[in-house]
Amino acid sequence: MKQRGHFTKDPIKFLCIVVSIACTFVLCFSVLKLNEIPQGNENVIGLKLKKNRIDGGRGVGKFGEIVIGMLPQDLGFTLFLPSEKAFERDLGLGENENENDTYAILTRVLGFSAVPRRIYADDVQVGKEIDYDSISGYTVYISKDSDGLLIVNRIASEMVDLRRGKIVVHVMDGVIMDPEFQQSVRPDDD
Repeated sequence: MKQRGHFTKDPIKFLCIVVSIACTFVLCFSVLKLNEIPQGNENVIGLKLKKNRIDGGRGVGKFGEIVIGMLPQDLGFTLFLPSEKAFERDLGLGENENENDTYAILTRVLGFSAVPRRIYADDVQVGKEIDYDSISGYTVYISKDSDGLLIVNRIASEMVDLRRGKIVVHVMDGVIMDPEFQQSVRPDDD
């Protein structure tokens, strides 16, 4: 005669099934990573935009994707990423640039603008200034103005609190860099 309820009497089998179901549940939610930075020209929804500034749904742009790709996705960083306009205006980077030169410039930009900790806009109080060292050792000074925009080394944010994995990205209307690097990348028309 077959026993009924044998499964519930064996705690090891029961525990294995419960753990398997829990792991499957966690795996499903980790695959559905919400609030990711959009790729390409998708519409940017739920992101804070600077007043009177239209992003046009461009996200972080081509150069931004390259810089973000240089950081490990599984560690907490904050990246004060220049906007696509800032890359062109302040660094003279365009579509037809030498790939090796562009990569070298983007690596330097990463060193000045990445902080090895997650900093959200809500972590900064209006009128207070905090400072952190970037991964290159350059000090970034972060404050928030009365409109709620982040100001980093006198550069205003366009979008804040974008996330890619454990990286927090703030899109800035300029490039954070030291004076020496700024002098070396100044466009020829200056």
